[in-house]
Amino acid sequence: MKALAWHGTRDVRIDEVPEPTIQEPTDAVVRVTTTAICGSDLHLYEVLGAFLSEGDVLGHEAMGIVDQVGSAVHHIAPGDRVVIPFNISCGHCWMCQRGLYAQCETTQVREQGSGAALFGYTKLYGQVPGGQAELVRVPQAQFGPIKLPAEGPDERYVFLSDVLPTAWQAVEYAAIPDGGSVTVLGLGPIGQLCVRIARHHGASVIGVDPVPERRAMAQRYGAEVVDLGDGSGVADAIRERTDGRGTDSVIDAVGMEAHGSPAGKLAQRVAAVLPDVAGRKLMKTAGVDRLAALYLAIDAVRRGGTISLSGVYGGAVDPLPMLTLFDKGVRLAMGQAHVRQWTDTLLPLVTDDADPLGVLDLATHRLPLSEAPEAYEMFQHKRDGAIKVLLTP
Repeated sequence: MKALAWHGTRDVRIDEVPEPTIQEPTDAVVRVTTTAICGSDLHLYEVLGAFLSEGDVLGHEAMGIVDQVGSAVHHIAPGDRVVIPFNISCGHCWMCQRGLYAQCETTQVREQGSGAALFGYTKLYGQVPGGQAELVRVPQAQFGPIKLPAEGPDERYVFLSDVLPTAWQAVEYAAIPDGGSVTVLGLGPIGQLCVRIARHHGASVIGVDPVPERRAMAQRYGAEVVDLGDGSGVADAIRERTDGRGTDSVIDAVGMEAHGSPAGKLAQRVAAVLPDVAGRKLMKTAGVDRLAALYLAIDAVRRGGTISLSGVYGGAVDPLPMLTLFDKGVRLAMGQAHVRQWTDTLLPLVTDDADPLGVLDLATHRLPLSEAPEAYEMFQHKRDGAIKVLLTP
């Protein structure tokens, strides 16, 4: 079968790879009908190569038709249409019983000190072959895949794999007071959905991004927008719109590759070209994140407010302004999305013909899987108005 495989920094290719098979009674094999490129896939494309092996199949946002199931899988059957959560969770361990599916104790990658295994996401998260492929093996399929209605376009449902639950959790973790305000830093796919979900909850929203097309999309859904520019003056602009205080909450939907962090960018480039062992050590133990977005979040949130981190960070000893965080009484909430915790709430919203979260107005590009290498390059460089790219195997 054809699949998108990693071959080096900024080098992904369509390879011919063996078709997946049932290996455990709890497995399923799904024939992918739509898969997507996530902003965090770009971290693999550009930064996290030290944790990848040549030939690793990428992708963690996928849906399709069930092809085979193992003997322990009963809630789905061949021919069913499903969406696949990006984190792999068993549904019955101590963590899963508490809704902490991204920390599933059955699939935790203990040798790396990481939480639940993820599709298509490096040695750090289990090196499980991903969904940017014609077929994907789904471990823990007795719990993970979500059965979908047979009707409706794929893009109504594919975002349940990651970006919708991630954005919903980011807004929940932001703890926006009733009728309160939130700043969303970064208006990529997660940021766009954070805007829509926060507005759905009745909050006022300020969106910050350097890309005009992204700001325009956020404005369509009721956000005030601020051009990031070089980053200077953004927090002041936010305070000017909030009686001098800053917003009640800030969502950092950017993460480790923020604009305006030249030292972090240099460290990431060094880590990307080092031999794997040295690169992995640098990424896990040094301050290699580009923290401009996090610093801006700390500056822009009001005293006593909450910062919700949904962007991916990787470094262990990045300097944080702890004095400011403590003095302002800021609360921090973060983590991988516990996808299955939110999907029962989200499914009725995405099946609603009124499309209250605008899921049919998020994808900017729909391309065949064969064009995935070009799509990665386009998305990385934010060309052609790229905000969300869907691929069809």
